[in-house]
Amino acid sequence: MIQLTIITPDQKVFEGEVSEATFPGANGSFQVLNNHAAIVSALGKGTVSYTTKAGKKSHIINGGVVEVKDNKIVLLAEKVID
Repeated sequence: MIQLTIITPDQKVFEGEVSEATFPGANGSFQVLNNHAAIVSALGKGTVSYTTKAGKKSHIINGGVVEVKDNKIVLLAEKVID
């Protein structure tokens, strides 16, 4: 499992374990799975989706930055629209 944290300037939107996550990269969407290589990427406006034990969830963001390292994902979103 991967530890995902989604943060905006105002609040922590989500923190928990996920099996996968998909992000709206600046040059197209991409998916992160367990043991993904380390990456830092700018994000565009679009949908962030992820799968928890409870099922699939998603949020619309207005851009941001994501860092993936050692099965931990931190998403710093400008704004969560949903």
